[in-house]
Amino acid sequence: MNKKVCSFPILFALLALLIGTCAVVFPASAQAAPTSNGSITVSGTVASSYDAYRIFSANVVDGDNDAKIATDLAWVSDAVRDVALPVLHGAGMPKSRTTAQEAAEWLNTDSHLTSALSAQLARSLQSSGAVFKALNAGTTAELPCGYWLIVADDDAIAEGEAGTAPIMTLVGGSAVTVKPKAATPKVAKHVLEDSTAAWQKAADATVADDLYWRLSATVPAGLTAYDTYTVQFVDTMSAGLDLSKVAASMRVYVAAGADGGFDAVSAGKDGRAGTEPAKGWTDITAQCRVSVDGKTFTVRTGDLIAALGGADAFTAGARVVAVYNAPLNSACNHGIAKGNPNEVYLRYPRSPFADQSGDAGFTRTPSDDACAYTWDLALTKRGSDGDKPLAGAVLSIADGRGRTLAADGTWDAEGKATVTTGEDGRVTVSGVDSGKLEVRELRAPKGYTAFEGTRSVTVKAEGLDVDQVAAAKPKLTITAESPLRADSADGSTGSLEASLINTPTGTPPSITTGGFMPSTGDMAMYAAAAAAVAGAALIVVALLVKRGGGSHKE
Repeated sequence: MNKKVCSFPILFALLALLIGTCAVVFPASAQAAPTSNGSITVSGTVASSYDAYRIFSANVVDGDNDAKIATDLAWVSDAVRDVALPVLHGAGMPKSRTTAQEAAEWLNTDSHLTSALSAQLARSLQSSGAVFKALNAGTTAELPCGYWLIVADDDAIAEGEAGTAPIMTLVGGSAVTVKPKAATPKVAKHVLEDSTAAWQKAADATVADDLYWRLSATVPAGLTAYDTYTVQFVDTMSAGLDLSKVAASMRVYVAAGADGGFDAVSAGKDGRAGTEPAKGWTDITAQCRVSVDGKTFTVRTGDLIAALGGADAFTAGARVVAVYNAPLNSACNHGIAKGNPNEVYLRYPRSPFADQSGDAGFTRTPSDDACAYTWDLALTKRGSDGDKPLAGAVLSIADGRGRTLAADGTWDAEGKATVTTGEDGRVTVSGVDSGKLEVRELRAPKGYTAFEGTRSVTVKAEGLDVDQVAAAKPKLTITAESPLRADSADGSTGSLEASLINTPTGTPPSITTGGFMPSTGDMAMYAAAAAAVAGAALIVVALLVKRGGGSHKE
């Protein structure tokens, strides 16, 4: 019999990154007697079990320099030949070539055996019901000699894992070990901090104001075995976030390449995210589907390969960004003790063979989160004569957007609303963003003098720009301009206290400013300072009278 020797340099290993066996280099003649079986071990953590399909039978022995020698190649069965030949002919192999030897030689020429072609072979074998041998990861198995196509079992792919393109390897001679390597997608979540126009893991905001969140997914490069590729963001919001604007505000974008960042749209210090895609990004919102169920919603993309213009662009990987609006609501947590977290994970295809029409063909990434905080400011009107609370002061409290606080706790966009202190002297600004609030006193309580102009109270939250929400330890501080007085700040509950000091009518203002004079120390120095300021006040009054001026009392 004329024994034919087949020579394929790492023929069916697909890619050096996907296989840990020796290079297959075939000398002209065998150097040892062939055996009927060989051993194989699939290592790594891509999946826990695999299906192995034998394509060609062969006599296999070890050669020199870690090479293997294969002779007498034959189709393992007519059924396998009938399944494989149409795939190979469709990929460009001349139809005149039908034998196992010819098919193997063509596959070895010019690297015809790509990951995409190996995936097509696997799909055809699976759909035909071809017999396979089950392999468990990490366990050595005995297989008849020949070329085997190793396919990860989709049902054995867990969270954070992904099936690779099938691996074709030669079994026989010395033991073979293959190590599939799978790069998996990653997901991240950020929230827009309006004061810096930066996407962060944590931000603070005013209740009911627009609050933008960004979901970002990275699809790794090299996923060439897929015909289609769809991902799904699964987002779960805490009870303190308003879901009603999510679907209408959702915008989804895609860009080629796994590197380059996620600035798909512009973001402004007005607290809003743009909708026009940045250079290199494509708006695919129309091809996506948003489904809302309770506090959870899903954003499912269309085929990313098609969206990027084909497999060549997708080979470099992809980035997907979804941006939506979910404000804080009246049930939100205040302070840093709990915050208002928003969590996402990504569903992605288990393998190139997964059915992507439903949910069963997907596995998922670990979750990632972002968090929104809000604070409470209580402003108490007090008299300088004993620090007692004062009712009846009419105040205008404006935020950084020019809105003024109304009696019901909402913000008046026209800036005309006012608030009046109650019997406890308090006005509460509940669920407010950090920043500066401007306070004007329109009418003082009876028997007291209103201050003129505008004074500010500033809430500052530091430590929100972190890499992980778990690492966030925000620091909350409050400062105020006299006659306002900063009293306390409790970051855990988000409670801030400030006072607005009024002087009794006719009292020299220097004695009653509530914070300018020392509270301890030399009493003689205190009295001297008070007398000096009182004298200055008399001079100012005298000048006003001399010029014909008068005083105006609100």
